[in-house]
Parts: sequence; structure tokens; C-alpha cells
Amino acid sequence: MTVSAQEPIAVPAALPGRAYRSYALGLLMLIYVVNFVDRQVVSILAEPIKQDLHLADWQLGLMTGLAFAVLYTVLGLPIARLAERGDRPLIIAVAVAVWSGFTAISGLAQTFTHLVLARIGVGVGEAGCTPPALSLIADTVPREQRASAVSVYMLGAPVGSLLGLALGGLIADALGWRMAFVLVGLPGLLLAGLAALTLREPRRGRPVVARADDGVPSFREALRELAGKRTYWRVVGGVTIKSFASYGALAFTGSFFFRNFPAELAQYAAMFGLKSAGFLGLALGVTSGVMAMIGTLLGGRIADHLARKDARAYAMIPAVGAIAGLPFSLAALNSDSLILALAFLLAPGLLGSMWLGPAYGVVQSLVRPETRATATAVLLFVANLIGLGLGPLFVGILSDVLSGQGHSEADAIKWSLTTFALLAVPCAYLFWSARKTMREEIVS
Repeated sequence: MTVSAQEPIAVPAALPGRAYRSYALGLLMLIYVVNFVDRQVVSILAEPIKQDLHLADWQLGLMTGLAFAVLYTVLGLPIARLAERGDRPLIIAVAVAVWSGFTAISGLAQTFTHLVLARIGVGVGEAGCTPPALSLIADTVPREQRASAVSVYMLGAPVGSLLGLALGGLIADALGWRMAFVLVGLPGLLLAGLAALTLREPRRGRPVVARADDGVPSFREALRELAGKRTYWRVVGGVTIKSFASYGALAFTGSFFFRNFPAELAQYAAMFGLKSAGFLGLALGVTSGVMAMIGTLLGGRIADHLARKDARAYAMIPAVGAIAGLPFSLAALNSDSLILALAFLLAPGLLGSMWLGPAYGVVQSLVRPETRATATAVLLFVANLIGLGLGPLFVGILSDVLSGQGHSEADAIKWSLTTFALLAVPCAYLFWSARKTMREEIVS
């Protein structure tokens, strides 16, 4: 809808103080932590769910990927449009409450269908998180700190994945997989209340003057703006391939270790007084999760530092990180030792997460402020529908096909994940190619 020249418009106001900026960014990061806890806890619970509900690998892939991703991606677009004009803290608060509630409900599932429906509900809630959050961050911090701020928010992904793996495994060992869903879902309700009560919408405090024709663009106008951004679509391509490979691997990493190292898992777990799921969750949290936390922060900081001289750093950091982590991923998947496999995961955990701050941060700079939430939502629509929706499903299908050809379940999942790891090559190429037009297409 085009806004007439007579309608009022809020003029830009000064940025909020440093103390509030730190608080708001910290709260949004915690919300994103809960987002990923509730999204990724299912990966460490996949094997006990498979045994309890008698599922095939393709069903695990559907449950962890497509069931979550369909409405998550579709609803992201209208929610982003609402965020361009509406109250972003309130949108975020409602979203957190919805996905947290459905995560807890997942523990009540008695059949595969029940669990799929609950995961769809989680996806519905999580659709309202990142587009309004990144738009809010862009309006809250100085431009030259944007990638660093986005990387702090994106830190929620590795921290949430770490906690989802660790807490999910420990709770499942002690109380069962159903109670793991219930207990990790409840903290989000508290964060929803804090978001509604304490986060500020910057638009509320801005003075109003007569609106010119440069108001919030219609969805068609926003898409037209994005269509002319070659850098944007190359970043979208890189993020999509990265998501396809990463989400596929995340969904089955626990299964890979359970199937390929059952004796070693039991042995090392007993040394620490744990069961296999609890030990593996902690081990994966430390190796992959902690390194991903460091990589996420480093990626944003390094990109902002280098971009002061050359904005193309926002593309170079993701490209180098993607390709440099590949040899270590292949070594981990083809190791014959549990400890070596976990050790090899340290490097891809660090390098493979450095893209988050630069990629999502530069998207906020490639478009006008009025189009930022829509640009993020379109990126998430493409990347998550293909990456999150189809990545786990395709890993599961390929594993089932290999099993049907005579491979053991352990070998089938190993070769399926190895195939997906090679997608780092086209991912790095697309990020690197975004360098060509990045400097001239940054506008805000």
C-alpha cells in the first residue's frame, strides 16, 4: 500500500543510550538462545524418539525439518510486513510465548502425527522472531557497529544449540525425552513477558511531521528494491546452501555418534557417571557449541573492523570460513575414534559460524530502513524453506536409500552427512561472488 503525501511520518530520532542498547541486545540474544534451544533440542532426542515411536530416518528428517519450516518460512513474510509499521517488541513477545508453549506441548505427543503438529506450532511462533529483531537492532545501534551487534544476537544460535544438546541429553537420561521438551519450553514464557514490558519501540518516541512519498514501501515495492540487488541474492544463495548443509547435519549429528560409536559413548559416559545421551550432548555442546559461539562473535568483529577499509569483508569472511572448515568436517565424519571425531569438529564449529554476523548484518545495509524486516524475511523464507525444511529430510532420505542398498545404518548416515559437507564449496563461491557488487550497493 502506497502512503499518500498527507499521512504523518515519524522522523529519525537519536539512538538510545549505551546502557539500554546493551540491555536490549542482551535480551534479544537470550530470546534467540531460547529460539534455538527449542528448535535444536529435538536433534539430541531424535534417536530415543525414533526407538520409542518406531520411526524411519525420513520421518526424523520431516519432524526436525520440513514440519517446522513450512509455516515458519511462510508466516515470516507477513509478520515482517507487520514489523515494518507495528510494535516490534510486542510481536517478538507474542512469538516467544507461542513457540515456547508448543515446545512444551511436544512432550505430550503420543504419535508421530502429534509430534509433527507440535513442531509446526513451534515453527509458527519462531516465524515472529528474527525479522523484527534484526530490524529493531538496526534502529538501535550505530551503523558502524551493525555487524558486531547482529553477531551478538546471532550468538543465540550456537549458545541455544549448545544448551539444547546438553540439557536435552541430560534431561532425557534422567526423566525421558518427553520431559526434556516440557522443561526447555518453559523459560521462554518469562522472556516473553520481559520483551513485552521492557523493550522499546523506537518509532514511539519520534516526532511526527508531514509524510513525503518515501514512507514504508508496499510489499511489491520492497520486492522490486530487492530484485535489483545482486549482492543481496548472492548472499541469499550462500546462506541457503549453508543452511541446507548445516541443518541437515545438525538433525543427524547425534544419530551419527550413537550409531558409529555406541561402545565408546557408553564407556566415556560411565567415566563421568552419565548415560550416553547426556555425555554426547555435553560433548557436542563443548566442541561444536562453544567454538561456534567464539566464531560467531569473531566473524562480526573482524568483518566490522575490515569493512572500515573495504566493505567487501562482509562477503569474504563467510566465504573463507565455509571453505576452510571443510577438511575438518570430512575428517570428523570419517574418523574411527570418538575423541578424534569430536576434536575435528572444533575447527568447523569455529570457522563455519563466522558468516552469521557479516551476512545478516550486511543485509540490513543493502536496503532502506523501511525495507529491512522484509529483506530479512525474504532471506529467511528462501534459506529456511530450502535449508531447514529440506536439509534434514534429504539427509534422512539419502540415509534410508543407502541402508536399502545394503549399508549399515552407521555407514548410511556417515556417507549421507559426508555428501552434505561437500556443499561448503558452492556456498563459499556464492559468498565470495557477492564481493563484486557489495560496495556500490550498500545504501543505509
